[in-house]
This record gives sequence, structure tokens and C-alpha cells, in this order.
Amino acid sequence: MNNLINNFYKNQSLFYKMFLYLIATVTIVYLFPKGSKFKYDFTKGKPWQHENLYSPFDFAILKSEEEIAKEQDQIKANQIPYFNYSTTVPNEIKENLDERIKVVFSDSILRRDELKIKTFSRNTLNEIYEYGILNDLKKLNENSLVYLKKGNEAQEVVYKNILNQEEISNFLDGEIENSSIQEYSTQIKQLFFDILKPNVSLNEELTEKDLQSKLNSISYTKGSVPKGSRIIERGEIINNDTYRVLTSLKTEYESKVWTSSSYFVVVIGYFLLVSLALLMLFLFIKKYRYDIFENNTKMTFIVFNILWVVFLTVTVMKINVDYVYVVPLCILPLTLKAFFDPRLGLFTHVITVLILGFVVPNSYEYMFLQIIAGIVTILTISELYKRANLFISVGQITGVYIFAYLAFTIIQEGDFEKIDYVTLLMFVLGGFATLFVQPLIYAYEKLFGLVSDMSLLELSDTNSKLLKELSNQAPGTFHHSLNVANLAEAAASEIGANAMLVRVGALYHDIGKMHNPTYFTENQSTSVNPHEELDPHESAEIIINHVKYGIERAKRNNLPDRIIDFIRTHHGTTLVYYFYKLAQEKAKETGEVVNEEDFKYPGPIPFSKETAILMMSDSLEAATKSIKDPNASLIDEYVEKIIDKQMEENQFLNANITFKEIRIVKKIFKRKLKNIYHLRIEYPE
Repeated sequence: MNNLINNFYKNQSLFYKMFLYLIATVTIVYLFPKGSKFKYDFTKGKPWQHENLYSPFDFAILKSEEEIAKEQDQIKANQIPYFNYSTTVPNEIKENLDERIKVVFSDSILRRDELKIKTFSRNTLNEIYEYGILNDLKKLNENSLVYLKKGNEAQEVVYKNILNQEEISNFLDGEIENSSIQEYSTQIKQLFFDILKPNVSLNEELTEKDLQSKLNSISYTKGSVPKGSRIIERGEIINNDTYRVLTSLKTEYESKVWTSSSYFVVVIGYFLLVSLALLMLFLFIKKYRYDIFENNTKMTFIVFNILWVVFLTVTVMKINVDYVYVVPLCILPLTLKAFFDPRLGLFTHVITVLILGFVVPNSYEYMFLQIIAGIVTILTISELYKRANLFISVGQITGVYIFAYLAFTIIQEGDFEKIDYVTLLMFVLGGFATLFVQPLIYAYEKLFGLVSDMSLLELSDTNSKLLKELSNQAPGTFHHSLNVANLAEAAASEIGANAMLVRVGALYHDIGKMHNPTYFTENQSTSVNPHEELDPHESAEIIINHVKYGIERAKRNNLPDRIIDFIRTHHGTTLVYYFYKLAQEKAKETGEVVNEEDFKYPGPIPFSKETAILMMSDSLEAATKSIKDPNASLIDEYVEKIIDKQMEENQFLNANITFKEIRIVKKIFKRKLKNIYHLRIEYPE
């Protein structure tokens, strides 16, 4: 039992990665839509690459979106609107007609022509309200048919028979002209204008309900394919008709109702494929990025990003599959490049795209577009902390999406008019969404404790609190750190290392000297040296402890671990040579034995190109200051001697820096140091 527990503790990091791997696989499979996937990929306009295909079951041929849209437009064009006819209005007017006639006409006229006036008014009123008066001026085609709904009955009438308020005057003129009471036209018009009211209105609810009923009755299929029928032969070009049949078969196949056993088999298939894809990613990281593999936080961060992208894509597909390109998938390689390196970012992006290819429509087209966009992302963005670079890269990514999509559309449709401009808009929206990467990176830094180039840029500001303290308390050390930063940055840029990281590491590598600044020669403004009153062992301890104090101060000020690593390793396990020799000289007088380990820095030694470069530049900057009359040959000699000595002491054993890169770094140091000391060619007298 104890052995089992001990083994668990020894291998807990490995167990965690196995757990992470399993959780990631299960989560992705859970997010995937369940159902069998059509096993053939096909593209319109290209030859059928598979064996001869026969229908496995009876299925209906789906109509194209254009055909369905055409039918819908035809139904809308032929739709007959419903109008409500109110009988209450004309009945009320007829009841009050005699009273209104008495008000409009004088008694003398009524005594003479009352019968004619009343007869004309009643007949005209009946004619007007036979089809009624519209309550607005909205006009349809005058020959259009409409349904006039009176009570529970709907009568089909010609729209022009229903009067609107503008047409009443003309109607009355015509009626009066053909009557025997033309002499009373003014009073008749006044009468009708006073009593007429609209009683016909559009029944929008009933019209829309009838329209939806007709739209819902549209058949989405056209013909059928019986079981066993040949659909396509190998090598045959997929034309429009065949493409529609294949698409119908694929839709029917993927929408079948699966039994519980079939469902379980599909889930197992997804699980195997996803686990294989993630296994490739884990093995890649273990073989080529072992330092990342050993870090549980970084592995969790990578897996979290994959799960986030898959979740977002699947969610968008459930809302509307046409919006799948709105998902800014290029955020994934951008984020990983910001925290790690381009190769890991691209490899992770490709694995994620392959996983999503299992469930997205037109998987080949989708994977081609996303992988090409990922490559462009990695190649174009070099310095993410520069805002202009991000905007330029997003423009290039969007351009590649659109260019590749247009190429696919031309191949499949053979017609520029078939380009879907909504999809182009999706690419543009996805490009704008990619700009969200900057606030996302900031959130990741706080959540996972990682460091990006944007944070490094903030830390490199010499007006920051900690660097201001360094410049005030230890001005000589601050000046030394600036020189070391310039040397290290130039060397890192030349060999392809992270120049921004090594610069920031150089600026903070000696902050521990603020604890006892006067015990370091660069901060001594007088001829008094406090080490003269100390034993060499005590002096060496003070010098060595500046590393420990630097780590403590860095942690108190919440500096990232990647920066603290530079403080830990900038002296490696080298010897405090001056005080060691001084102790040996004193020991000859007393006969004591000097232990060399007492004068060595505790380490660790540099473990990356950046930390190795800092060690070299720190030693060279300090050593060359001791040259009384610097010249080109002396500087060359110092550079060679100091770096070769560090190599002999195996200080770069764990750093992934090659002999060729060290030779390049030496060359840069020689040139930069000569520039610092303003060396000139000595002309002959």
C-alpha cells in the first residue's frame, strides 16, 4: 500500500496529464452532435473518387434552396389578403340617414323633392357599402382579388370595387350626374361627406396565418430514389442533379433515428478519433516541448483553449450552421504563439481543426480554409504587442478566407453569380472577432499566471515602480542593467531567441543588489570600499545573496516566474573569483583550507537560450568595465575568454543553444561592446 502511494506521488504529474487527456476527450465527444456521419466526401464539379454508389434505402430528393425560395416567392406574390367588413357602420348610417337629410336640406327643398332625395341617398348608400370603404389609402393592384370577410363568411371580390376615401368624391359625381337631382349636387356631397365612414380594414393576422399555412405546406422534396438504385459511378463528374441526390442521401443518412446500440457505437467511434488526435498533440509536446509538457499549468491552458474553441464552434452550429465561419478560430494559434512559440500554436490549431472536421458541414472545405488561415496567422504576426500588426494580420486572414472561399465556389458552381455574400460577411465578422485576442490574452495572464509579449512590454518600462527604486537606490546597478539589456537583446535577435523576454530579464536580474547597494562596486561613489573591513567569506556571502534577495523582492512585486528565472540563473554555479583568490592568499598565512563551494553561486545553471545569453552579457558588461585602456583586440580577447570559461564550467549544459549560435553571439557582443566604448581606428602618425 505504501509503495502504491509513493508511486502515485512520484508520478502525480503524469497521472494528472492522463486525467487531463481523458477529460478533454470525453468533453469534446459530449459536445459533438450525436449521429452517424456520412462516410463519403464529395464536391460539386469534381469526379466521384469512391466506389460505385447504390442507394442503401429509399429516400426523397431534397429541393435546392433556390427552388424552395422561388416557390415561397410565388406563394407570397399570389397571396390573397383578407379584409374585415364591418356591418355596424353602414347600419348606423342608414338609421340616421333621414335625420341627416333634414339637417342638410332646407324645409322648402324637402317639401318639394324629399322622396327623390331620400331614394337617391339610400340607393347610393347601398352601392357604396356593397363592398365598403377602406380605412386607409393603401392600394393594391386594382384588379387583384381579395377576401372580404363579413361575419363568418369570406367573399372573393375585385380590390377596385372597394372604395377608399379619395375615390368617394368621383363616385358621387358619377352617381349625381346620372340622377334627377343634379341641382342639389352640393347638398348631396355635403350630406355624404358628413355621414360616410370607413368600414373595411386589412385583417393582417388572418392574412399572415393563411400565408404561413401555405408556406408550411410546401414540399421540400422532389422525387425519390428507391433502394438499390445506382446513384453515381467511380470517376463520374458530380453535376448539379447528382450533387442534389448525394446531398439528400447524406441528410437522410445523418438524420436517421438511431437505436441505443447504434448511438453507443457512434459515440465510441467519436471517442477513438478524438483521443487519437489529442494523443498526437500530447506526444508532440512531450517530444519537442518537454518543458511545457512538464508544466501542468501550461498543459491545462492548452487543453482549455482547445475545449473553448470546440465549444464555441459547436454552439454556433446549433444556433445556425451557416454562421460557423463567424467563430474566430485563428485566436487559438494567436494565443498559443503569444505565450509559447509559433510551431506549437500551428500544430495545436491543425489538431483542433481536424477534430472539428468530424462534425462541420463541407468538412474538406472547412479544414482547408481554417488550416490556411492558421498558417497565415503564424506567418504574419511577429510582434503581437504592436496593435498595428494585429490589424494588418486580421486583414490578411480575412482576405485569405474570402479568396479561398471564392475559389471553392467557382469550382463547385462554375458561376460568379452563385457566390453567397452572406458567407463573405461571416468571414468579415470572424476577422473582427479575432481582434478580441488582446483582452483575452490579458485575462489568460491573470488566470493562468502566464506571460505574453504585451506584459513584457509593460515590464520593460523603466518608469515602473521596481525599476525606479533600482535607479534611486542603486543607480550604478541600474545603468549596468540597461547596458546588459541592450547587449542581450541584440544577441537574442540575431539567433532568433525571444529578444523582448531577455531584455526584461536583464533589466530585473540584479534587483537583489538594492538590499546592500554599496557593497557592489558600480554603486560606490567614493574610494571607500566596505569589503576592506570584511572577511572574504563574508564578502562572498553578501555578493552571492543578491540572487536570493532578488528572488524575494521579485516575488513581493509579483514579477512573473519567467522573469524570476533570469534572476535565479544569471550567475549559474560560477565562482566569486575575486574573493575566492583573496581568501586563498589569507589562508596561506594562517594555514586554513579554503572550501571552493563556499564561494560558488547556488544555481541553477541557465536552461534556455535567453537565460544563457543573459549570463554571457552580464559577465562581459561587468568585466569589460575593468579594462583601463579598452581597444578592439582587448575586447575580443575578453569576450572569447569569458564565454569559453563559462562553457568549460558547463554553465550552458542545459540550455538549448548551439556552438554555432554561441559563435554568432560572440560576434554581436564584440561589435556592441566596441560601440559602447567608442573605439576608433588608430591612424599612423
